[in-house]
Amino acid sequence: MSANDRPTGQQQTSTVAESAFLKACRREPVPHTPVWFMRQAGRSLPEYLKVREGIPMLDSCMRPDLVTEITLQPVRRHRVDAAILFSDIVVPLRAIGIDLDIKPGVGPVIAEPIRTRADLQRLRPLEPDDVRYVTESVGALVGELGATPLIGFAGAPFTLASYLVEGGPSRNHEHTKAMMYGDPQLWADLVDRLADITAAFLTLQIEAGASAVQLFDSWVGALAPADYRRSVMPASAKVFDAIAGHGVPRIHFGVGTGELLGLMGEAGADVVGVDWRVPLDEAARRVGPGKALQGNLDPAVLFAPREAVEAKAREVLTAARDLPGHVFNLGHGVLPSIDPDALTRLVEFVHTSTQR
Repeated sequence: MSANDRPTGQQQTSTVAESAFLKACRREPVPHTPVWFMRQAGRSLPEYLKVREGIPMLDSCMRPDLVTEITLQPVRRHRVDAAILFSDIVVPLRAIGIDLDIKPGVGPVIAEPIRTRADLQRLRPLEPDDVRYVTESVGALVGELGATPLIGFAGAPFTLASYLVEGGPSRNHEHTKAMMYGDPQLWADLVDRLADITAAFLTLQIEAGASAVQLFDSWVGALAPADYRRSVMPASAKVFDAIAGHGVPRIHFGVGTGELLGLMGEAGADVVGVDWRVPLDEAARRVGPGKALQGNLDPAVLFAPREAVEAKAREVLTAARDLPGHVFNLGHGVLPSIDPDALTRLVEFVHTSTQR
């Protein structure tokens, strides 16, 4: 599409608003069930591996040319109904000066974990100039995507806090829980600061043109409901409240959160993401009325033969049949070794089998 053929900003905004993805998020009738995949722009795509070759992850996130290309790759290949910004949840932490790196095969590693009240001083507010490369990337993508919505995202306060306190990924979150239970005021102050940083990061993406945002709380499934309500929900709710006035759908997703689904809805999301452990009809009962749902095919299913993948996808669609809003997705991210063609076939299957 040439620059002269592209719709004007107003026309484009109107067209994007009528997309199946945003309609489903608003619980409106859709022409077909919309599909996108978490981690759709990433290691499963050979074109991604080629363009990222020799470039560290965080450096890739800071280059608008790479961010734009990588974000567009799954839209071109799979014809998904939404793009999600190529970035990482620790980008705003790096932007405010936290000494961290993403180590291949490990994940984010923090040089000096945050364990004391004095350490909080390192968490300064996020300013627009800190992440100008993100707003440039979003602006470029909105121009390229046309009628396809762009999803912005950020890490939720609990998950960011866990990385900061543990110093990296953790199986048991022992340092995190020790702070949360042993010094609840320090914990509350930590996640409150992170809520402000996260809200600022999402606001910048929305103002640059993102049509929806997702808050990833990857590790929050490690908590019991009472702990979530007392120690996590206030910070997550602060993020959702801060961006409510922008009028874009707000998605909340976590892994292993079957027992937390109602509380995650209470925190303020418009759409609640569901992993594969809870059927969507049961998830809807737990979340309660007034929310759309997103999910929830087990990513590992995609290693099975095509007929098995379609049978399991049909189970998800059947469970979602009476929901007022459903966005088809995996119950977590695309696994690196998945055949990209399996994703392309799955998108086509969902579209054709739900055509209204």
